[in-house]
Amino acid sequence: MAILKFRISWEEDDAIYRDVMVKHTQHFTDLHQIILKAFEFDEKHDATFFRSNEKWQRGREISKAVYEKNYVVPPLMMDEVLIGSEILNTNQQFVYLYDFAKSWTFLIQLIQVIKNADADMELNYPMVSRIEGVGPMQYGTKGLLGPNFTDIEEKYDLTDAQDGFGEEGEADAHASDEEGNELLGDLLSGEEDADESDDEDADDQDASGSDDASGMFDDSSEAY
Repeated sequence: MAILKFRISWEEDDAIYRDVMVKHTQHFTDLHQIILKAFEFDEKHDATFFRSNEKWQRGREISKAVYEKNYVVPPLMMDEVLIGSEILNTNQQFVYLYDFAKSWTFLIQLIQVIKNADADMELNYPMVSRIEGVGPMQYGTKGLLGPNFTDIEEKYDLTDAQDGFGEEGEADAHASDEEGNELLGDLLSGEEDADESDDEDADDQDASGSDDASGMFDDSSEAY
């Protein structure tokens, strides 16, 4: 028995992919289910695999069911075909189509064959071994703020604060402006008082200086 590792890439962006591991004795139904699990899709829709070559051209189908459409040849059934029976080369490729209305398309390529001696048989196969990139949303995009944002918006009436301030914010802003004006007035008043005080001191010093100077000259004139 061997473990087969496949890389499942989203057709629209090959940077988004999942690596899955299956036993070669498991069926395509198992591969179908692990792909949906890897990309977080449900199992409510139709699905089919196509044999493919290196150019991703579609060949015979390995289908979940026989659908009402024209087939070139009758499809094989997923639950009847062993995965290992379809591996013809070391780079074997398939195309997987899910939900025919939306045409979710994934490209499948075999990237490794792990022999029985090297396989960890304690693991539960099939399994996802690697996830790269944010996968597509099956039913559109999810809101980043989640479903509870509407309740928050209604509770706090965010629509009335689109300019950045509610009524309370505006009142606080006016109060802050008034306090700032009062503080500025006090500072200016303080400067005026300080200027008046400086002027008075300067006058006193001039008067005192004049007296001292005249006395000094008087004493000097007496000395001479």
